[in-house]
Amino acid sequence: RKNTKRVPSFRKLLRTSKIKLDNKLKNKQYKQQSAAKKYRKEQKKLREAVRDAISRKPFPLEECKNKQVVGKREEDEEEDALPLDMMDEDDLKLMEDLAQKASFLTRDLSSNEPVHVKKRKRESVIDKYEKVPRRMQTEPEKEVIHLLPIKDKGGIIPQTMEKPVLSVAQDEEEGTEEMEEEEDFNEEPLPVLTPEEMAAQRRQKLQERKMYIAALASAILSEPDNNIKKLKELRAMLMEQDPNVAVIVRKLVMVSLMEVFKDIVPSYKIRPLTEAEKATKVKKQTQKLREFEEGLVSQYKFYLENLEQTIKDWKQRKLKKSNVISLKAYKGLAEIAVKCLCELLVALPHFNFHNNIIVLIVPLMNDASKMISELCFEAVKKLFKQDKLGYASLGVVKVISGLVRGRNYDVRPEVLKVFLHLRIKEVELQKDSEDIAPKKKFMTYKEKRKNLSRMQRKWKKAEEKLERELLEAEASESKEKKLKLHTETLNIVFVTYFRILKKAQKSPLLPAVLEGLAKFAHLINVEFFDDLLIVLHSLIASGGLSYRENLHCILSAFHILSGQGDVLNIDPMKFYTHLYKTLFSLHAGGTNGDTEIVLQCLDVMFAKRRKQVSQQRALAFLKRLSTLALHVLPNSSVGILATNRVLMQTFPKMDLLLDNESQGSGVYLPELDEPEHCNAQNTALWELHLLQRHYHPTVQKFAAHLIVGAPTEGSGALSLDLSQRPATELFEAYSMRGMTFNPPVASVTPRRKDTFSQMDSFIDEELNKQLQQHISETVVHKPLDFAKHLKESSFS
Repeated sequence: RKNTKRVPSFRKLLRTSKIKLDNKLKNKQYKQQSAAKKYRKEQKKLREAVRDAISRKPFPLEECKNKQVVGKREEDEEEDALPLDMMDEDDLKLMEDLAQKASFLTRDLSSNEPVHVKKRKRESVIDKYEKVPRRMQTEPEKEVIHLLPIKDKGGIIPQTMEKPVLSVAQDEEEGTEEMEEEEDFNEEPLPVLTPEEMAAQRRQKLQERKMYIAALASAILSEPDNNIKKLKELRAMLMEQDPNVAVIVRKLVMVSLMEVFKDIVPSYKIRPLTEAEKATKVKKQTQKLREFEEGLVSQYKFYLENLEQTIKDWKQRKLKKSNVISLKAYKGLAEIAVKCLCELLVALPHFNFHNNIIVLIVPLMNDASKMISELCFEAVKKLFKQDKLGYASLGVVKVISGLVRGRNYDVRPEVLKVFLHLRIKEVELQKDSEDIAPKKKFMTYKEKRKNLSRMQRKWKKAEEKLERELLEAEASESKEKKLKLHTETLNIVFVTYFRILKKAQKSPLLPAVLEGLAKFAHLINVEFFDDLLIVLHSLIASGGLSYRENLHCILSAFHILSGQGDVLNIDPMKFYTHLYKTLFSLHAGGTNGDTEIVLQCLDVMFAKRRKQVSQQRALAFLKRLSTLALHVLPNSSVGILATNRVLMQTFPKMDLLLDNESQGSGVYLPELDEPEHCNAQNTALWELHLLQRHYHPTVQKFAAHLIVGAPTEGSGALSLDLSQRPATELFEAYSMRGMTFNPPVASVTPRRKDTFSQMDSFIDEELNKQLQQHISETVVHKPLDFAKHLKESSFS
């Protein structure tokens, strides 16, 4: 019959479904399996027929071991056995003759398995033990050399050989030969190198190591996927044992590995594969990527462990057994290790083991070594400044809080000052009912079925799918998640601050706490306002704080009241009074730097709370600030005059102090520390006339501007460069840290001596003669008699 089936065309294959093709393949495999099974059954029947024929023949040799087969073993036979009906009579007779021979019997033809198949070991342990031949105890044990075993049908046969025993004479001869060789070796003296030769040898070794490190690093960077194993070779050089170059080589390897990891690490975190993912078959490219990621993570982990161990050895002053590196050199190694960890902390905040690096770095911020602690401070500051989402910042803040609490608040103040560099501007505060209400979600299936038609449901489904894809495609983190992280971070910061305020008020950490509260006070919850204001006032009233700490307390209090505290009916008059009383503590010496905090306080106290400030209070501060501007450095004077300008423009009746003829009730009392009762309206700003003759040109401009009433337009107005900048920015711009004036101050030429001769023209001629005569006469000193007039009066 002619085969009418045709090979399916390519077009037909394309139209064929995948399920149909899979079914065809399964049917084909099933047919093949059934045919193989049928063939195995036929072979089994043939083997049984041969075994029955052999079992009827007697065995003439009783010395041979009769091996009995226990049970029936159903294993596949690869060799083909011929059926009896296909054998000739001569062949059958030959098999019967062979059965009478011992060599044929040793092959055990009755076994149902071929010769080359490995025999299964089903014998019990006791039977094996009983078959082992016994030895007499008196028989001396001989040394045996194990040879390669032989594999037989019965299994593996071990092969041994007795070790040949050498005579005593031979042993002595060998011993003498070895001694002679050792003596010859000891007689050869080591070459003595001069210092120049040793230095040259060291330079050569160092150059070789550098070239090897460079070759490995460049190979890894060129093809990271193929050369990931070379990372292990490079990391192995961290254990350099040559004492001449060990320290430098280890330092170079540390830095090289750090740079390599910064370049080849991907921009995502690598997670370990699950068992299901490992069992799944993937493409070669995917498998190669998995191997690269696994090798990268493991080598990165080992590298971090090496750095950690180096720092621990230096901290514990512990030497290794090899003594390759001295304790003094360990300090340099530890510093390089800390630098590498700091670089990785800042460069790879997204990668694996970042939290482990944080746990290593944060305690080192409190280290006794100034260099190491400053390295860690700078690294944490950079991390805070570049962390936009807040994951890394939250991890660092948690570790710092635990460190402060674990050390019982005995840490350096700089550890808490790093909180000031957090990028937190807003957090989740108490929300209104509209904010708390849940946002509209996607409609459920029942709602769609009830409210929408079939076509509308179809369109709605497509719209929701598109919205979900857009949300997934958006790579940036949502604002809500960011706010949540910032809120959790700030909560930990405030808990740390409040613990110190409650339990360690005399701790050196208090200035850092007050400075932090001054920065983040507007983000504190309203529930804590009353208690916090009471604590701040009690700290000021105690008198145990420095001037800078008092200023931080005042600034914190006004930040609290200027934020959410607007709704509270609190008059912080005691804080106004304290600042007014301590303004004259500023001078051109060491406290000049505190002027910046004073300017921040004045900005919050008057500009942001203008409606709660009385006119008497504003006039008193304007007068005292003008007096203060006379005896501080130029940058402080510029900042104070800029604040006075804001006061004159904010409060309408400040021009009273520019009029000499205005009169009020009472007399100005400059020594009184109460701004409300010092009668500042009865004085004038005579200090501005002195400031107009100041040596700094910017101070002169501000004084001239304030004398005419601080106008915003006209000839007396300031330039935009000065008028639009806040007081704190002007204070920094005109700083004298570099021991130079900004702008440069013109030098004053000294007066000449001949200019004093013009003074004679103002004196009368007669008076001039008497002066010249008096100068020319020699002065005779006579003893003074204070009781002379008393004596004359008594005689008279």
